[in-house]
Amino acid sequence: WDRCQTLRIKGISTTVGQEQQVSTQEKQVSEDLEMPHARRETETLFHEQPETGNRYLEDTFLRNYLKAHLPPKVLEEVHQDLERFGNRLLTKIHALGWECELNPPVFRQYDAWGQRIDSIDTCSAWRSMKEISAEEGLIAEAYERRYSNWSRLYQAVKLYLFSSSSGGFNCPLAMTDGAAQVIESLGIPESLKNAFERLTSRDPKKFWTSGQWMTERRGGSDVANGTETVARKQPDGTYRLYGFKWFTSAADSDMALTLARIADDEGQCPQGSSGLSLFFLRVRDEEGKLNSIQVQRLKNKLGTRQMATAELWLQGATAELISAEGRGVASISNMLNITRIHNVIGAVASMRRMISLSREYACRRVAFGKLLKDHPLHMQTLARMEVQVRGAFLLMMEIVRLLGLAETNKASEQDQLLLRLLVPVAKLYTGKQASAVAVEAMESFGGQGYMEDTGLPVILRDALVLSIWEGTTNILSLDVLRCLAKSQGQVMAVFLSSVQKKLELALGTAELASAVQRMREAIGSLTRFMEAAGSQPPVTMELAARDFSYSLAQIYTGALLMEHAARPDASSTDTCAALRWCNQELCPVAAESGFGSYGAGAVQWDSALVFGGSRL
Repeated sequence: WDRCQTLRIKGISTTVGQEQQVSTQEKQVSEDLEMPHARRETETLFHEQPETGNRYLEDTFLRNYLKAHLPPKVLEEVHQDLERFGNRLLTKIHALGWECELNPPVFRQYDAWGQRIDSIDTCSAWRSMKEISAEEGLIAEAYERRYSNWSRLYQAVKLYLFSSSSGGFNCPLAMTDGAAQVIESLGIPESLKNAFERLTSRDPKKFWTSGQWMTERRGGSDVANGTETVARKQPDGTYRLYGFKWFTSAADSDMALTLARIADDEGQCPQGSSGLSLFFLRVRDEEGKLNSIQVQRLKNKLGTRQMATAELWLQGATAELISAEGRGVASISNMLNITRIHNVIGAVASMRRMISLSREYACRRVAFGKLLKDHPLHMQTLARMEVQVRGAFLLMMEIVRLLGLAETNKASEQDQLLLRLLVPVAKLYTGKQASAVAVEAMESFGGQGYMEDTGLPVILRDALVLSIWEGTTNILSLDVLRCLAKSQGQVMAVFLSSVQKKLELALGTAELASAVQRMREAIGSLTRFMEAAGSQPPVTMELAARDFSYSLAQIYTGALLMEHAARPDASSTDTCAALRWCNQELCPVAAESGFGSYGAGAVQWDSALVFGGSRL
């Protein structure tokens, strides 16, 4: 099976002709080395560049999933559009994405005459990405609902194909989608109707992107204690915002949603999360002038350099209150849900891109007398990555499927509970997977993987932020615990029931018997852990939150892989992927016997290990 994944690419086979190709390459290398140094073709590169084709047509796993889940008529229409979109990615969009990387945004604070202009100049390729996003309906598709609950899933597939060639434009699209979701959840008030129509427009001349301004100097995810921005009400009912936004992605966006504290008549502001309200603001007026906003500087980031991320001073920016006073966090939760799902899509897309390139390279690169694909250990490494991507892909599709049901009022109470749990689980887990796969895939290219002009380091750098954006791994692990507590255990009952149903589908496939057994053992271990944790101090679950969340991700993903492998038309590679996934430790939270790592005493030992006992 290791070898099978590589050989799926059209035209690759272990034939005599291929062996002759290898022999010819080796002969050329030998002849070049025998030449005197002055006569050698010094510009000759002994590596062949990996080239992929139409991403949709080459992604057999994606196409099999759509065939298994979409209604036939929807599948027919979607297939035609995705094939066309795949060709557009190949012939135009990918090159634009590379242009965005080579031409990052530039900040001009003053013009030639000393006037402050705070202009963020982006390249033409970045602006083209905005036009393409509108034309392709990358936001509109989810809100037009041409295919009812399947529209959200269809949108996710297009974003998945687009993401790794988007030149970082997938980030503003995430916030744009989130803003549209918030406005829709508010019933699209008359004052926000124009904004909603622009956010969901297919017309490049009308299409808007949105920012999400929450991070301030004192905190990232801790908005309750970190938000200092003050909102002062004006006689006309609008508000003026005063504060400093420390980290604003896609600062060239047309609008933004932001949190602030409303000052009373005496200038006092309520503190805590209950003191936060949600506001809508235009970044610029009709003449293109900033809305009483000053740009402090652009951030110098490790990755996502294609996108302008800025520090902004709000110096009386005109804004509209769109939530009830003090209900800002609750109102913006819809936005966070969407942006976290986009984070998952970006993570899975980056993994798939790296593996596709690694797989293609293995069919071209000769080492030690044979192609990389003919080295068993190399193929084992690629196969292990392939299993990770398959699992992550199914987890991604599961949450967008549930989201589609929720948005069209077709979700049951159980579906909604499962979606609430799986979004943070999927985000935290795939964020970590993306970094690990990117590093492993880069290594599969040897020294070439470390070269900037191959584009591979870009994918790695951009993947590293995925475990940070929209909440770090620990923040989201604690969110998982809040989800459990708020539902009073109902969400875990739904989780376990869903896993059991998927296992029942796999019972009829004899080849999956060992995987079913391992899954049942993992479920039993998870259940026993939770029962025992119930009698322990609260710190036990806090310390276990990360391992607990990983356990949920690995168990549910295993169930999804087995469900996929139990299809009547499933392939042997589907079965093998499920077996390999279930061959790992599925429930790491139960591996720590006696709560040695989670008990109250563990807190002191953790501090001792980190600080050498100096701060105990």
